[in-house]
Amino acid sequence: MLARTDAAAGREAPIRHQEVEALTEIERRILDFMVQYLRANTYQPSIREIGHRFGIKSTKTVSEHLQALADKGCLERDPSRSRGVKILGVDLSAETVAVPCFSSLPAHGAADAEAFVSVDRQLGSRAGSFMVRAGASDLALLGVAEGDLVLVSPASVDDVEDGAVIVVDVGGDSSFHRFSRQGAGARLDTLQPGGGTTAVEDASSLRLLGRVTGFYRRMDEVGSLNLTLH
Repeated sequence: MLARTDAAAGREAPIRHQEVEALTEIERRILDFMVQYLRANTYQPSIREIGHRFGIKSTKTVSEHLQALADKGCLERDPSRSRGVKILGVDLSAETVAVPCFSSLPAHGAADAEAFVSVDRQLGSRAGSFMVRAGASDLALLGVAEGDLVLVSPASVDDVEDGAVIVVDVGGDSSFHRFSRQGAGARLDTLQPGGGTTAVEDASSLRLLGRVTGFYRRMDEVGSLNLTLH
């Protein structure tokens, strides 16, 4: 199941572009930590615990990060309580896990999510999993259309099998490729019509962001389909 929680109305709502103001790297990491801490302990971490986790000595600085998350609609804060924070827009049920969703493939290490998406824990349970909206031709050869949500899970080169679709940093840009080994090296085939092939001498040198493990399509946004047999 894939959904985004409409915190104001208490129901699930489809994700829309620009629904959530982009989070900075540290804001995203703090929010992820708070979600995981809450799932493990059933209560929120204190400001000092958050500071300790990220090496922030000033409680004022941590409070400012929490306020920024509140201003962006991710949290509600109750200053009268030491752990008076309520996370918004994230499904905290035991069967699902929230992963960040990006409007385009993030650069290696960048993390400005447009929203968080709840996925079945069996699909997105690995820390570092994320979703991205496919571009018009990113994965066209696999039938993935523009706007489909692609799930990417962390993986190392040693774990990736031949034929896997990976997200890799090539020349400073993140892109989708089909992976196959060639001795100690690798072959990367783009999945765009008319795309090319990149040969890599040392597969261990690849800057791998993850492996594509699935995608999600809203059928009510597809429009009319051509059902004519060819």
